[in-house]
Amino acid sequence: MNETVRWTIKVSPETDLSLRGYLGAQGMKKGDLSRFVEDAVRWRMLDRTVQGIKDRNQDIPAETLEAMIEEAVREVRATYDAKR
Repeated sequence: MNETVRWTIKVSPETDLSLRGYLGAQGMKKGDLSRFVEDAVRWRMLDRTVQGIKDRNQDIPAETLEAMIEEAVREVRATYDAKR
């Protein structure tokens, strides 16, 4: 992280103790808390994005989704191959 932004967050005392205990058991130091939180936030954002896509596409037949995915992969590969 070259540039960082300071956050002020509040968590329950139970969460604080549990997380610090977990990090300590993993051999992590005090500064690792920030990296852990950043990683957790990124994973949560990815999870919500994936769930939103699943919800949006739940009414589309599996065969149609497969065809759409295959077409998108072909287009990306063609673009990638053209740049090489």
